[in-house]
Amino acid sequence: MTLKLVIGNKNYSSWSMRPWLAMRGCNIAFEEIFVPIYTDDKADKDRLLSFSPAGKVPILIDGDITVWDSLAIIEHLAERFPDAGLWPQGIAERAHARAISAEMHSGFVPLRSACGMNLHRPVRAIPLSDEVRANVARIEQIWSDCRAQYGARGPYLFGAFSAADAMYAPVVHRFRTYAIDVTPQTRAYMDTMMAMPAFAEWTRDGLAETLLIARFEDV
Repeated sequence: MTLKLVIGNKNYSSWSMRPWLAMRGCNIAFEEIFVPIYTDDKADKDRLLSFSPAGKVPILIDGDITVWDSLAIIEHLAERFPDAGLWPQGIAERAHARAISAEMHSGFVPLRSACGMNLHRPVRAIPLSDEVRANVARIEQIWSDCRAQYGARGPYLFGAFSAADAMYAPVVHRFRTYAIDVTPQTRAYMDTMMAMPAFAEWTRDGLAETLLIARFEDV
């Protein structure tokens, strides 16, 4: 039975990007179902509710199983496809990858609030609060630590692409779009992610979208 992934606008929906990229990057086949978000259209809201009572994206439909949280989706997929490489193989590496993924999942609120994902947005810097700068520094530290430990294995956070890279993928767009000053090591990792075919596919599709949400276009 074909997996189905319900996602929102690729231009804006960072949460949708995470499991989508994890699945594409680990060669897990799925059917993509798009439902516009951030609109006042009752039909769109009702359609989301028909997939999940949470009424939010992303949503994974696996036969009779429905999972409606990005990190929960990834964990479910890791159980369903243990050979797909969603998490690193070693116990210590898996624990590390899960820890930084959970930190992304639950943290960095100042950065999220100040620098929303918007692929259409012209690249330009904005004033950053101390809280946002602290978020940026912490993310750079996470990436630097991973690359220092696992860089000999490949160009991603744990060598090979994994769910941890998918969880931080929207940050790559945020750093780029808001012209955030980063270290050369951070820039190299961003370049690796942006060159990834699945990342480029999502970006291309997002840029092709014509539905614009006014409140996200003024920042």
